[in-house]
Amino acid sequence: MDLQLHHVFVCASAGAPEAKDLLGAGLIEGSGNVHLGQGTSNRRFFFENGFLELIWVHDEREAQSDMTAPTRLWDRWTGRGNVANPFGLCFVSPLGAGPGLPFPTRAYRPSYLTEGRSFLFVDGLSLAEPEIFLPSWSQSTSSPPSEPTKHPLGLRKMASLSIGLPDPASTSTSLRAVVDAGLVRIHRSATPELVIHFVSQTEVRQDFPALGLSLIGMPDRMT
Repeated sequence: MDLQLHHVFVCASAGAPEAKDLLGAGLIEGSGNVHLGQGTSNRRFFFENGFLELIWVHDEREAQSDMTAPTRLWDRWTGRGNVANPFGLCFVSPLGAGPGLPFPTRAYRPSYLTEGRSFLFVDGLSLAEPEIFLPSWSQSTSSPPSEPTKHPLGLRKMASLSIGLPDPASTSTSLRAVVDAGLVRIHRSATPELVIHFVSQTEVRQDFPALGLSLIGMPDRMT
């Protein structure tokens, strides 16, 4: 099955004040969302083929409800910087996520989705690993034309991901299946880390320690 990166999320403080570092580095902020019934809100930065999302819990009751609990968003948000990996990775398929996925999944249908649609979360991942999920329906990776995708920093397209973990050799079977499918790479890092590689106008490297995030860009001719 052809799976493509759609967006990544990073658990941030309430209101995502960490966004000021992204803005200061030369990213332009797009629209944000409130996830009705899920108890979360976000701030987003769009690129030509997806977006970076800073997410936080605004309603503790909704985030811990029976409906939302399987997403573990509450656990990741409250445990960030401690026991929980703060990252989430979303992939999409041009044909929708049908049979044949190379990893087990569990379905989650929030109230804001229409009938017949759900998110499929990769099952068997530990909280020390990033959340990985995909929509059940066909979805494009192209950003909406109304969102800003041209940034002074020069980053254009998300190209690949590398997850930093303290002990890459002890990953779960599910995460190993995601790696074997060519969706992500793993590297050693003392603390949880996410490195996003981009196609960029110029060579770029920006590190955001407060988020555990690094953005690296290389021009087309060097990819």
